[in-house]
Amino acid sequence: MLLLLADLFIRIGLSIRVIMRKRPYGVSLAWLVVILVVPFLGGMFYLLFGENRLPERRKDRAKVSYNTYLRWQKTLQNRAPVSWSKINPECIPLNRQAETLVGIPAMAGNDIVLITNPEEILSSIIEAISSSTSTCYMQFYIWQEGGRVDKVIEALKQAAARGVTCRLLLDSIGSHDFLKSKIASDMQLAGIKIQESLPAGIITALFSRIDIRNHRKLVVIDREIAFTGSQNMVDPEIFKTDAGVGKWIDTMVKVRGPVVECIAGTFISDWFLDTDAKQFPSESLLNDIKNGDIVNDTHPNPIVGQSAIQFVPSGPGLVPDAIHNLLLTTIYAARQELVLTTPYFIPDEPLLAALKAAVQRGVNVKIIIPRNNDSLLIRYASRARYQELADAGVHIFLFDGGLLHSKTITVDRDFSLFGSVNLDMRSFWLNFEATLLIYCKPFTEELFAVQQEYIEQSTELDIEFFSQRGSWEKFKENTVLLVSPLL
Repeated sequence: MLLLLADLFIRIGLSIRVIMRKRPYGVSLAWLVVILVVPFLGGMFYLLFGENRLPERRKDRAKVSYNTYLRWQKTLQNRAPVSWSKINPECIPLNRQAETLVGIPAMAGNDIVLITNPEEILSSIIEAISSSTSTCYMQFYIWQEGGRVDKVIEALKQAAARGVTCRLLLDSIGSHDFLKSKIASDMQLAGIKIQESLPAGIITALFSRIDIRNHRKLVVIDREIAFTGSQNMVDPEIFKTDAGVGKWIDTMVKVRGPVVECIAGTFISDWFLDTDAKQFPSESLLNDIKNGDIVNDTHPNPIVGQSAIQFVPSGPGLVPDAIHNLLLTTIYAARQELVLTTPYFIPDEPLLAALKAAVQRGVNVKIIIPRNNDSLLIRYASRARYQELADAGVHIFLFDGGLLHSKTITVDRDFSLFGSVNLDMRSFWLNFEATLLIYCKPFTEELFAVQQEYIEQSTELDIEFFSQRGSWEKFKENTVLLVSPLL
């Protein structure tokens, strides 16, 4: 009897807590289902994963660095102003909203190169490291040695031997095996600084939510060159080859110009927040900015191209709903054609409404998703939305050429979004992500052409055939959909 009463009080207490926190409807409903349906364990899962609790050390250091970061952001305003008269007017509200949310303006005069071949991606990064003279900063969710990545490691060792400052910031869970490996130890002995981002463990789980992850993919070389996009530091030839989904298909961009300062500044901030205070005391952030280390990596870069780009870092430690709001604005800005690629597609109600509203306005909406991905639950949750979207007129393409991991959006072949954000609740609310808003028609047309190549390797969903699937399949999809905001 006491056990039943304890369970009852836990369920009632946590249910009230969920309701009072007033989070998005889908998230609240999912947690209520877990708490009320699963005795004891549901409450434990909520305590571990239900609230976006960041580590106390990180929050304390964020408070210390906030004003410094804010002062740096204000210096960006007049670096490379954009001439909006030459750009689609639909971009102006998006830029204004992004600047309001994260404080980083769009910057003109950048050169941006799209790279779609994994060998070329890694070769370009290796070339940049090999030519470096001052700094190599790299931030990834997953780092896995082997294949071409070993050449990246060798290039970093050689750079460190030349006196180049090499810093690697790697997610604790995504790069767990590498962080504990002998190769990582050897790299540190060679002078490469490796920092674990958002450390996760049994003790940590008692004080912070361990599935809040650093999902950014950033490389900054000598304050002049940056790489970002969807590819982790892995070689697709050997990465998860036993998962049965084919090779991972990614895209990255190589960027030069004023926006590189924004990417470098965000890396420095992340490094400061994650680094042990004994190694990098709080007061040294301001000293670095004043005396050289950060200035040398975030100083103004000259105009080298024609592309206006806005860098948007997002995550629970910043404005929690920043990227979600910007995605909605992007979709509502479309007038003719909207093409999206994502490996994980679990839209919430506002995103669904925006996609259907786009079709109602006469926009040709295409979503390209891998036929199979590495998560069965996500596959079911995605399929639960296919019928609704297809009935509304959205074209869903199932990619057959591997696990399409590229995260891209093109709007009217005129401007685009590019980065690490998946179209799921985890990327919207839990992960630290990086996105480029690219106000450049030539680049967007190039990206659109790549999206068309994906479509050519895809099969459009046959909604009549799909609707004939069995009741058991529909039940599994709808059941997983109930907890999809937690995936």
